[in-house]
Amino acid sequence: MTEPVFVFGSNLAGRHGKGAALWARQHRGAIYGQGIGLQGNSYAIPSKDHQLRTLPLAAIESHVDTFLAFARSRPELAFQLTPIGCGLAGYRREQIEPMFADAPPNVLWPPEWR
Repeated sequence: MTEPVFVFGSNLAGRHGKGAALWARQHRGAIYGQGIGLQGNSYAIPSKDHQLRTLPLAAIESHVDTFLAFARSRPELAFQLTPIGCGLAGYRREQIEPMFADAPPNVLWPPEWR
């Protein structure tokens, strides 16, 4: 069985230099300079902009919606979600977790959520 796709919070500049983004670059093929989408065995959901400023919740939710549509289109893959937006971006779980409420069953929730 293949490892789940590692879903991490990123920035639009694709500077995967800290936290889960750095881990994704080092271990799951995240591409430096690519801030959105599938890359290697990882998927980037932006929570920061090109200047590394935290994105508004509505912008993050739009990126989450794009990810959820992708996950629905790839039911043969499992996606290991990390608590995006809750680390360096500074949001609380209660602000981000509801964005994933209608996630398909192939999205695996972080243990610290739910």
